[in-house]
Amino acid sequence: MDSFNIPNFPDLRPIAPELVVIGSALILILIDLFVKRKEIVAYTGIIGTILALFISIKVYAMIGPTSTFGGMFILDGYSNFFKLIFYINLILTICISIKYLRIEKASLGEYYALLLLATSGMMIMASAKDLMILYLGLELMSLSTYILVGILRNNLRSNEAAIKYFLLGGFSSAFLLYGASLIYGLTGTTDIAAIASYINVNGLAGNKILLLSMVLFAVALGFKIATVPFHMWAPDAYEGAPTSITAFMSVGPKAAGFAAIGRVFLIAFGSIKIEWSAVLIPLAVLSMGVGNIVALSQTNIKRMLAYSSIAHAGYALLGVIVGTGEGLSSMMNYMFIYAFMNIGAFAVVIMLRSEGISGEDLSDYEGLSKSHPLASALMLVFMLSLTGIPPTAGFIAKFYVFMEAIKAGYVSLVVIAVIFSVVSAFFYLRVIMYMYMREPKEEVVLSSSIPMGIALAVSTFIIFALGVFPSYILNLARFSILG
Repeated sequence: MDSFNIPNFPDLRPIAPELVVIGSALILILIDLFVKRKEIVAYTGIIGTILALFISIKVYAMIGPTSTFGGMFILDGYSNFFKLIFYINLILTICISIKYLRIEKASLGEYYALLLLATSGMMIMASAKDLMILYLGLELMSLSTYILVGILRNNLRSNEAAIKYFLLGGFSSAFLLYGASLIYGLTGTTDIAAIASYINVNGLAGNKILLLSMVLFAVALGFKIATVPFHMWAPDAYEGAPTSITAFMSVGPKAAGFAAIGRVFLIAFGSIKIEWSAVLIPLAVLSMGVGNIVALSQTNIKRMLAYSSIAHAGYALLGVIVGTGEGLSSMMNYMFIYAFMNIGAFAVVIMLRSEGISGEDLSDYEGLSKSHPLASALMLVFMLSLTGIPPTAGFIAKFYVFMEAIKAGYVSLVVIAVIFSVVSAFFYLRVIMYMYMREPKEEVVLSSSIPMGIALAVSTFIIFALGVFPSYILNLARFSILG
């Protein structure tokens, strides 16, 4: 794939995976016109995603770290690591969606195309080396996700969730644009590396405009990863969205937001770490506190997991606050592991969805171990991993983030995180108590399928594999920082 010998024509190899994902989405829209079985559309989407994954690995092996479009879009180990998370998130979401859409009687071929388009936006965010490209990726991701949240048009809860998510998401975009405009006015560039260079050369460490723009970026990206106090959209959106989409948005957009935070704060604002850490530390503490404490009172599993995701955003932020390559790699490791345990938990919720049972209420899990021991065992694994109990990968995720924070001198912050981790055990273990220590009220019929089984099997295997052999993903994250 040369540049076609056209002068100044951008090298398309670095952006080839994004082109494949977007192209696959367009193909799905066409296929949807001619096939009645939407499973064909779903499987085609999985094939397109696997092809994009293969191209990501192949292109990076061929040309290594490089940029295109005038240095605005970068292909490096950091972006590729997050793209791996996005691919996994997309494939697992499609697997758990096939049966779910059938249960909801929603024959929606465009559903899968929108999943791919949202993922392409996340990929662009991870590779953005310019604030304008970052905004482009964020909007592509957000607009697709807004539609997916409200895609069950006859479901009033889904409609309400989409409206709330859309309105508050608009604020996020506005904050990011305003922050970018201030940075451009101050430095004359939107290139992330050039911004860092300008700040260092001109000694703008205490500049008020720079500090304001930094705060605006913290607010904008705080919305995307659902940190307190920018979390208000998450519980309603998670509860009202189709459960498969709740699983998708609890991982993908959050990981994309962290990818952007890593580039913007550690590179563009790297010289003012003291200032931005003073902003991120309260966000992390509030997220861990509010997320875990409010989750204690939730009886709806999806709302509980929504507040849980807010708390996990606080834990992962510790890796960014450390401000080193090791800290960043611990955050990346956290997001990788979080994808499997969160999607696995939502997959079990979908399995319980049937006529007359939503699978969302805590009471739906009463005595589940007696009628469906395997499903109960799977939920047990995911709850223990989210709590951070060994030998699950959730323990490894928290352990390495906490260790890097301790090495950087944030001992008190880690003590707070550990205390709230103990608090979180109550609402995670409560689900286990309902499954194993209560008598069933009525017979529960599971809605399972082969793709659902594959998603659950893969998630469970990875949780235990990385819990016992964590070095594989940790070394990959460290290599990605260097690459």
